[in-house]
Amino acid sequence: MKSYLFILALLFHAPLFAAGGHGHGHDDAAHKEPAEGPHGGRLLESDGLNLEITIFESGIPPEMRIYPYSTDGESISPDLVVLTVNLNRTGGQQDLIDFNSEMDYLLGDAEIVEPHSFEVEINATYNGNDYHWHFESFEGRAEIPLRLQELSEIKTEKAGEKTIKVTNTVYGIVAKAENQVFHVHAPYAGIVQSVDVETGDQVKKGQRLLTVRNQQTLQNYSITSPAAGEVTLRPVKRGDHTDIGTLVEVSDLSSVWVEMSMFPKDVEVISKGMPVIISDLHGDHSVETKLDYLSPQMTGGHIARARATIANPDGDWRPGMHVKVKLIIEQAKVAVAVKRSALQTFRDMPVVFGKFGNVFEVRMVQLGRQDNGYVEVTGGLEPGTEYVTNNSYLLKAEVLKDGASHDH
Repeated sequence: MKSYLFILALLFHAPLFAAGGHGHGHDDAAHKEPAEGPHGGRLLESDGLNLEITIFESGIPPEMRIYPYSTDGESISPDLVVLTVNLNRTGGQQDLIDFNSEMDYLLGDAEIVEPHSFEVEINATYNGNDYHWHFESFEGRAEIPLRLQELSEIKTEKAGEKTIKVTNTVYGIVAKAENQVFHVHAPYAGIVQSVDVETGDQVKKGQRLLTVRNQQTLQNYSITSPAAGEVTLRPVKRGDHTDIGTLVEVSDLSSVWVEMSMFPKDVEVISKGMPVIISDLHGDHSVETKLDYLSPQMTGGHIARARATIANPDGDWRPGMHVKVKLIIEQAKVAVAVKRSALQTFRDMPVVFGKFGNVFEVRMVQLGRQDNGYVEVTGGLEPGTEYVTNNSYLLKAEVLKDGASHDH
């Protein structure tokens, strides 16, 4: 893994350069830091007109402010300059911004949405002359060859529609379904002559369980199973009198109950018929069903009893087993969702890394509802965007090594 980080580190440099237009501009080049203006912004120079580009975002949505100067550094009235800016973003998006004068600067008419990473094209007219600038201003961006993507095990998928299941977790225990437990008694009093089953045996409906000698007729008769199932209790033995009560218990475990204990805060958000996901404590088995019973009263310990029924064809759900139950209190289809594993932070904001060919770039995302696998994206990511789902932390680590400054 360290070798992957080293390889990626060689590739994650995003140079900044600026070129002045009108045939007389200065080339800042990739190896020189761009000049800074009086307001802390990027200074673009040319013969006849200089511009200072800033993004102002103190307490308001980010907006572009451009201060015009003469070549000797004197302020120029913004009313004298006609200006447009085109921001070319990854994925082919273009933001065309027009400007109007305000105080001593030109104010853009569009919010500069995150990330502030783009190629910038500026066209200005002043004093009868046209000026053009082009420069790159990238952040949270990297370009990685396909070979290194494969070596680093970077995986992606497309952001799109998902069903988000908002859950509340409680615990329960598997129990035999009361209506599928059969207590076998003798129809006539007598002495048990033979017992043909053991506890744990699987029996069929009508199968002989034991033989009894009728104490009045002294004739033997058979007692058979009332249902298919498992012998879960067999207190009787040969020679016992049938008046001991239950001779054999047969339980049909093809379906079982899950009995849950819920606190008042749980009861407030659940109702009968609500979907539930039941899993064993080791995560080996999971099944979805519905809540089919909710007790109308609390116990003395302020606990509410609830129940769900689950199919058990393979006997995986054993009575007495403790389970985890996720109550699906909301189930909503959302337009855009991403895997939780894709989320990172960049400048204290949640982000995912979008993939555009071999270029990776942060996308600041606004998040909504979430479940164990996915989280809803309410803003910041277009549907269908390919994004990194695995090893996105490698991208974050290398971007931060390259500097996460957000200067304008």
